[in-house]
Amino acid sequence: MKKYDFAWLAALLAVVAILVVPVTHHAFVAATKAYPYLMGFVKVAILASMGELLALRIVAGDWKKPIGMPYRAFVWGVLGMAFVIVFDLFANGVTGSMSKGYLPTAAEGTFGRTLLFAFLTSTLMNLIFAPTFMLLHRVTDTYIDLGVGKLDRIFKVRLKDVVGRIDFYGFINFVVIKTIPFFWIPAHTITFILKPEYRVLMASFLSIALGGILAFAKKKGPKSA
Repeated sequence: MKKYDFAWLAALLAVVAILVVPVTHHAFVAATKAYPYLMGFVKVAILASMGELLALRIVAGDWKKPIGMPYRAFVWGVLGMAFVIVFDLFANGVTGSMSKGYLPTAAEGTFGRTLLFAFLTSTLMNLIFAPTFMLLHRVTDTYIDLGVGKLDRIFKVRLKDVVGRIDFYGFINFVVIKTIPFFWIPAHTITFILKPEYRVLMASFLSIALGGILAFAKKKGPKSA
């Protein structure tokens, strides 16, 4: 292991410690409830950026700073704010639909109902919202790539150039068709079993795991990702 491997692990352990130590844990929960959008921004910006660093580490074999990292972190943060409302919309929508009989349900107060709720919420969210979110993120990443991390150049990049740069076959074949049913739906089923204040945080941790998956896919060949 290299010295930056330990630094990355130390940062991850610091986040875990915040969740485990009672004093910081209670402060985290209180802040999440009081400032959901701000906390959504911070959690996803930090952990998803760590996921990108990990992906580059796996692909390149060494730690490298992503092109335009501050802009990428900002985009992740904005997406984290979107997750706050999207998670709530789908969770409450599924709950309401189950109560009306539009979706299958189970006995109130049982784990079976909790599991069914989590699975249906994850499935509907990932089939309806995830492809749009993933494509938007691919577009913003490509804007940053073409702008080489310089703000003045990013705003001069043409949408036509961005669309032409995206590998839509790889995006649909791997990111949509494979990661949604085999990774995101099962993973977010676990997410929606958790209490609401932990769901966006869980999604942030999952971005680290997905970063590793995408990196390994890229090492296998350009068509994979």
